[in-house]
Amino acid sequence: MSVLIAGAGPSGSRLAELLAIQGVNVILVDRLKSAEENCFSSAVVPINSIDDNLIPSTSVSSYWKSWQIFDPKGKSHQWNSDSNLGAVLDFAKLRKQLWRKAKAVGVEFLCGWTVRGVSSSRYFVDVELQGPNCELTKRRVLYVIDATGHNRLLIGPKQISFTSGRDILLEGSGVEWILQGNSHTSNKWNDRITFFLGSSWIKHGYGWIFPMSQDRLKVGFCSLPPSSHKNSWKMSNGIALKNLLKKFDLNALPVLDRHGGIIRSTLKRQEAHISGRIIGVGDTVSTANLLGGEGIRHALLSAEVLAPLLLAKLRISASSKVLSASSSKELINYQKQLNERLGWRWSVSNRLGKKTWWGLTGEFADQRLIKLIDALTLKASAEEISALLFDYRFERYGLKLLPYLFGWR
Repeated sequence: MSVLIAGAGPSGSRLAELLAIQGVNVILVDRLKSAEENCFSSAVVPINSIDDNLIPSTSVSSYWKSWQIFDPKGKSHQWNSDSNLGAVLDFAKLRKQLWRKAKAVGVEFLCGWTVRGVSSSRYFVDVELQGPNCELTKRRVLYVIDATGHNRLLIGPKQISFTSGRDILLEGSGVEWILQGNSHTSNKWNDRITFFLGSSWIKHGYGWIFPMSQDRLKVGFCSLPPSSHKNSWKMSNGIALKNLLKKFDLNALPVLDRHGGIIRSTLKRQEAHISGRIIGVGDTVSTANLLGGEGIRHALLSAEVLAPLLLAKLRISASSKVLSASSSKELINYQKQLNERLGWRWSVSNRLGKKTWWGLTGEFADQRLIKLIDALTLKASAEEISALLFDYRFERYGLKLLPYLFGWR
């Protein structure tokens, strides 16, 4: 029997490949008909994600060596390095590569299909599928993997339960345009990733300009407001983006693509990762970090944590010829091991993200943010900024970040 994975994003595709390599029959289902559709992702990753082969180098659009932040007053702060600190990905190329690798190891790929329903019993799951021409079919599998991202279509938001303490499901939206620049317009943004922070740029969020190959630019805004402000998401992102383009004389550039997306993650990742024979992976179990909305490498990591545990469970079932209804210790360890791989800093960075974006509403918040950026400008190197924002290495700045985090100054 098979394992069915709903969603062929980074986590679903990678998990399908890892299972199929070990001889598991895998059905990978995705509603998209091609890898070029719906390619929203700021897609900035640290260089070690490429060096460690977590992300294929063929998906890299450009490399960058510097950080640039425009503070609430519009002042530019820069941190430069002599070597590459990270990469900007072409998300369509990344998806193509992941799909190709999954197909190459024998994954059955159903493009343009959706999961209409699942019916779980003690020993298997019946899955109803709908194809691109509205044809219907059913598959019986041992496990279903929910890799549908923030929608959590199969494991469902109702399955979010918190076993200890209080957790919060945070939600944000983003919009991004791909612009076709030229050597003159793109020169200002080459070799660096640029962020725009402060309520003067956008309330409850941040903006970015990232360089891509062939003089293209990724320009976008993301807002993560409290629930009482959510109705203004799309309007505020769009207005902020157009204002940014006008300010830097980019509004006349041809727009190659417009796309948008949603981020939903819990603060402490306490939601259930398994519901019967349905298992969540990637953004379905809150692997998108809230501080910078970064999710690709964490989604891939979740697949690599889940794969060996699921393989062990499948081997036990096959050898015993009895398919246990309850999760074995192999799968019970999934959430624990994923939390350990993400580390304790994950929760700190999420709290910092919540404090920053929810509180970024006016002059007082902007002044606190300016103090923090000024302190980093004086004391941090480009490498240390990367360690702070990608690896959540807050220790060196603890005395400065803790008062900021708790609003003491």
